[in-house]
Amino acid sequence: MAPPPADAFPFLAPPPRRAVLKGLLAAACVIAASAGTPSFAAETEAAPQPVRGGVLRFLVEHEPSTLVTIAHTAGPTQRVSPKVTEGLLTYDLDFNPKPALATEWSVSPDGLTYIFKLREGVKWHDGRDFTADDVAYSIQLLKEGHPRGRATFASVTAVETPDPHTAIIRLSKPAPYLLTALDANESPIVAKHIYEGTDPLTNKNGAAPIGTGPFIFKEWVRGSHIILERNPDYWDKGKPYLDRIVVRFIADQSARSAAFEAGELDLAGGPPVPYADLARVSALPGLGAETRGYEYAGRMTQLYFNFERPILQDKRVRLAIAHAIDQQKLLDVVYYGYGAVAPSVISPKLKAFYDPALEPYGFDLKAANRLLDEAGYLRKADGTRFALKLYANPFNTQAAGDFVKQALAKVGIAVDFQFFDFSTYIQKAYTGRDFDLTLESLQNLFDPTLGVQRTLWSKNFRVGLPFSNASHYANPEVDRLLEAAAVEPDPAKRRQLWLDFQKVVYADVAALGLIAVDGVTIFNRKVKNHTIGVTGVDASFADVWIEK
Repeated sequence: MAPPPADAFPFLAPPPRRAVLKGLLAAACVIAASAGTPSFAAETEAAPQPVRGGVLRFLVEHEPSTLVTIAHTAGPTQRVSPKVTEGLLTYDLDFNPKPALATEWSVSPDGLTYIFKLREGVKWHDGRDFTADDVAYSIQLLKEGHPRGRATFASVTAVETPDPHTAIIRLSKPAPYLLTALDANESPIVAKHIYEGTDPLTNKNGAAPIGTGPFIFKEWVRGSHIILERNPDYWDKGKPYLDRIVVRFIADQSARSAAFEAGELDLAGGPPVPYADLARVSALPGLGAETRGYEYAGRMTQLYFNFERPILQDKRVRLAIAHAIDQQKLLDVVYYGYGAVAPSVISPKLKAFYDPALEPYGFDLKAANRLLDEAGYLRKADGTRFALKLYANPFNTQAAGDFVKQALAKVGIAVDFQFFDFSTYIQKAYTGRDFDLTLESLQNLFDPTLGVQRTLWSKNFRVGLPFSNASHYANPEVDRLLEAAAVEPDPAKRRQLWLDFQKVVYADVAALGLIAVDGVTIFNRKVKNHTIGVTGVDASFADVWIEK
C-alpha cells in the first residue's frame, strides 16, 4: 500500500508554537544571578521576598502506585516522594550539588571513599532523630532493590557510621557518577526504624510516608488526591512557605487542559497537556511555561536497530535510514518544536558529556536511495525494496511512529508499524524481540554510565530486561570505552572517553539519537520558585511560595 500523503496526518504543518513559547519565555523569564533561581521580569523590579501561606494545587497526571521512590522510578512517584522524603544532596540548574541532608562531602583522590557530614537536629516526621544509620540502611536498600540503584551502588562494599552525623561510603572501584545520583527522587533516605526487616515494595510507608522533608503526609484518597501539609519543625527554619499541597490526578489530557483553563490548577510538569495545546494553554491569562528542570532525566527519542537481522547488519542500510528521516521536521511536526535535534545518543542537554562537534547525518533522499542501491536492495515493481517491522514506545506517541513509517516509504522501505500499550510494548520489544526497528523513549539520566551504557553495552543484552541492549549491539571498542568511562575518576579524562564513545557509535550508525525532547512545566504566574534545579517539579518545593 502506498504511504498516505503528508496532509493525511492532522499533526502536520502546525503553527509555530515553539517560537511563540520561546518568545514568551524570553520576555518573561530571567535568572536571578545571586541565587541561580528562576524568576520573572515583574519580580526582579521589586525583588519581592517570599511570603508564607497558601495552598498549591499540583497536578500529577497519573496516580502513583507508591509515594516513596526507595524501590521505584515511576514518574508519578518521583513527583510526590521528594516533598516528604529527602536525599543527601540537591542540584542547581547547572548540576552543581547543594546541601540537603548532607551539609559537607568529600571524595578521596582514588574515588573509592565518599565522606558525608550529615545535618544535625533533623527529625523524622514521627519525632525520631535522623542519623547516619538511616543513610547506611537506605543505601543498602537502594543497592538491593532500586531499579537503577542496583547499578549506581553496585560497587559499594560498606557504609561506615563512625558517629551519628557521619556516613562513609566505601567502594570496590570508582563510581564517578555517584555524586550526581543522590537527589531525593533518585536515592531517597528513608527511616531505618520504619523499613528494617520489611520488604520496601510492600512497606506501609509507601502509602503513608514518614520522611524528613518540608511537607508531612496527611491523606491519600485513591482516585482523587493527596494532601501534604507544612512541616512546622522542618530543619530549614522558615521553610516551607506553603501551608499545603493538594496533589490531584487527572489521567485524561483534554481534562487537564480544561482544568488549567478553569483556573483549577496551579502547577504541573510533563508536559501536562498535549503538545498541540501547550502554546495556547501557557498563553492563558495568569499562566506561563518553563522548559528547564528536566535535565536530571534527559528524555530522548531514539531509533534502535535489531542487529540480529542480517539486512540491518549492513551499515549502508542503517545510514540510508538515517538519511531518510528529517529530524528537524520530526521535531517540528510531532513534538511541535519542543526539544532539540540530537545527532548523538547522548542528549545535547547533558553538556558535561555531549559532543557538540557531531552533526546530524542529514536529510538526504538521494544519498539514502544510492546507499540502498549499493547494498543490493533495488526497488521492485511496486516501488518497494524490502519490509521492516517497527515498534514504538507509547511515550513517543503513535504520531512519531507514523512519521518514521512515512519517511522510510519514500526510499522504498515498507514499514509495518505496530503500536501497543506500554506493558505490551515492553514484552514484545524486550522479551519477544520480534522487531527490526524500535522507536524508544529513554532517559539519559544525570550520567551516561547509568542512562546510555545500558543500551549499547554488549554485556547488557538480556532477553526480557526492559531498557537494556535491545539492539543486541556488540562492538569491542564501544565496550572498552563504556567500561573505562564507568570507573574513570578524572573528570577531563572521563569526558574524553565519552567523546570517543560518541564518535565510534556515530561512525558505526549504531543507533539514531533523533530528538532530545523538552519537558514543559505549566504554572500559575503567582507561583514562585517552582523550578530552581535540574529536577524541576520533582523537587521538594521547600522554596515554593505563592504571591498574594
